[in-house]
Amino acid sequence: MKKIFLTAIAVVFIGLLAACNEKDDSSANEQEVITPVETAKAEQGDLVIEKEIYGRTSPASQTPIMLQAPGEITDLEVENGDKVDENDLIATISGRNIYAPKSGQVANLTAEEGSIVSNSEPLAVIANLDSLKLQFNVTADDLGLFEKEAKHNAVIDGEELEAEVNSIGSMPNDTGLYSVEATINNEDAEILPGLVAVLHVPEQKVKDTIIVPTETIVEESGESFVYVVKDDQVAKINVTLKETQSNKTAIEGEVKKGDQVVTSGQLTLTDGSKVNVVKEGNKS
Repeated sequence: MKKIFLTAIAVVFIGLLAACNEKDDSSANEQEVITPVETAKAEQGDLVIEKEIYGRTSPASQTPIMLQAPGEITDLEVENGDKVDENDLIATISGRNIYAPKSGQVANLTAEEGSIVSNSEPLAVIANLDSLKLQFNVTADDLGLFEKEAKHNAVIDGEELEAEVNSIGSMPNDTGLYSVEATINNEDAEILPGLVAVLHVPEQKVKDTIIVPTETIVEESGESFVYVVKDDQVAKINVTLKETQSNKTAIEGEVKKGDQVVTSGQLTLTDGSKVNVVKEGNKS
C-alpha cells in the first residue's frame, strides 16, 4: 500500500514538473517572436499638396475643308483617320479637285462617293494631333492655382505627361466656370482626342515638416501612431496628422528626420516588439 502511495506521489510530481517546463518553454517562445518588417526613413521638408483638375483632350488645331460650290463627289481619296500632308488630294467634286489645306489627320468626314455635298458645311476637318489641347473648366477659387507657361504633370489614359498652361479665362462661361487650356506634345500620336485628362496642380505647402509614407500611419481607437525601429525593437509613437496625400503624410510628434518607420508588418506589432528589417526603403 505504501509503495502504491509513493508511486502516485511521484507521478503527480513528474506531471507538475512537466507542466512547469511546458509553461517556461511557451514563455520563452513568446519572448523570441521576431516580426519581419519593411521600413522607410522619415524625411524633413516641404509637403506640396496637389489638386486634381479633370478635363479632356482635343486637337491643338482643326482646319475645315470648305467648298466653293456644292456638287457631287466623284472620287474620294481619304477616310476618317487618314494622315495627309498639305496639298494632298482629298476628293474630286463635279470636276474640281479638293486639296488638304494643312497637314494632319482627316476627321468629321461623313460624305461618300456619289453623294451631293453643300458649301455651307465643311466637307471634313484636318486635325493637328502633333500636340493636343487639354481643356478644363474650373471655379473662381481654383483659377488662382494657374499661371501661364507653368508646367504641370498630367495623367492621360494611364500615361504621365508634361502639360504647359497657355490660356487662362478671365470671364466665366455659360456654366459659370472659367476655361483653362494647356498643351502636351503628341508627336507619336499615342494620345487620342476626347480622352479624360487629370492635371495635378499644387494647391498648398506644409513647410519644414516631418514627412513619412502614408502607409506607415496606424489609426486605432481615435489615435494615430507609427512604429520607429531602434536596436531591433520598435517604439510606438503617437503622432498628429498635419496633411495627408495618397503616398506621403506630414506629421507632428517625436519622430525625427532619418528615423526608420515601419511601412509593412506593423499591424501585428506592439510597443517594444522585436523585429527583423527585411527591406529598408529610401536609403541615402
